[in-house]
Amino acid sequence: MSEYPAGSVEDRAMLKGMSDDRLLDYFFMQIRNLWRVDGLYFLGIEKEFGTEAATEIDAGVWETMAGIEAKSLQRMFNVGENPDLATIMDLLRKSSWALDQPFKMITVSDERAVLGIERCRTQETRLSKGLHEFPCKKVRYGYLERFAKTLNPKVKANCLVCPPDKHPKDSWCKWEFVLCQ
Repeated sequence: MSEYPAGSVEDRAMLKGMSDDRLLDYFFMQIRNLWRVDGLYFLGIEKEFGTEAATEIDAGVWETMAGIEAKSLQRMFNVGENPDLATIMDLLRKSSWALDQPFKMITVSDERAVLGIERCRTQETRLSKGLHEFPCKKVRYGYLERFAKTLNPKVKANCLVCPPDKHPKDSWCKWEFVLCQ
């Protein structure tokens, strides 16, 4: 049994009875549901108080979530203190945020890692509803910086491009992670 058992014995048995493919589909559906709730909260706050207030609240929530999620993944996957960039990117790839980003590109070297989002469901959904692009740089920077620094304080996250920045059509955002000495 894992360190973080969730659900009742009956719930765990029900899930164990699913095929691997069905369980993965269910898992990804639940991640999408979490993102739907996040989006609905954001839209409600944005409607009532404006985009700036909604962004401020969202940034604080996601920065806090990053620390929680990084530590949880570190424990779950038995990662030691101050991991290298490849390990940090592996854990980031397993985060709820990254798992909901199917159109991502990650490259890693000893000194630098780059994460790019080629298509963004959040932005594409907003545009399809006639809303403006969400200026997500502050939210995403806080999340990614905290996630990396929680795992290794020597890592610095840099935004290469993210809305409200102008971006190419085939890339919504791009982030660089550097291990400082």
